[in-house]
Amino acid sequence: MSGLTHFDAKGDAHMVDVSDKAVTSRVAVAEGYIRMAQETFDIITEGRAKKGDVIGVARLAGIMGAKKTPDLIPLCHPLPVTKVAVELTPAPDLPGLRIEATVKTTGQTGVEMEALTAVSTAALTVYDMAKAVDKAMEITGIRVMLKDGGKSGRYEAT
Repeated sequence: MSGLTHFDAKGDAHMVDVSDKAVTSRVAVAEGYIRMAQETFDIITEGRAKKGDVIGVARLAGIMGAKKTPDLIPLCHPLPVTKVAVELTPAPDLPGLRIEATVKTTGQTGVEMEALTAVSTAALTVYDMAKAVDKAMEITGIRVMLKDGGKSGRYEAT
C-alpha cells in the first residue's frame, strides 16, 4: 500500500518486522513550540508558577514520554533508549518556549517517534501547569529535525 510499512499486503495494520535489519547507532532530534500570552511567559521564565518549576517538570515529563512511546503509539517497537535529552528554551519573540528533544539508541529501528513524543509530552506538561492562567496556549511546529542511522541514512529538515 503506497510504500507505507505499517500495512501488510491485505491493507491491515501490523508491526514492521525489523529482525533482519542491522543493529546500528541511531539518533533523532525533534522540535516544537508552545506559544502563550506574555504574562504566562513571564510567570514561567521568572519561576512564579503556582505549580512549581514548569520548565524543569516539563523536561522530566519529556524524558518520561520518550521512554513510554511504545505504550502510547500502537505499532512502535520497544527500544533500548540510551539517551534522552529535552531542552526548553525561552523564545521571547513568540512569546513561548522552544522544545527540543534528542533521543539515541543502538538498535534495529529509529527513534523519531520517541523524540516526537518527548517534545509533545513536554509541551503538554507546560500547558497543564500553566492552563490556570492561559487556556489559549498553542502547541505548534512539532517535527523531526534530524534522523541518522540505519538503512535510510541521514535526514535533516530544511
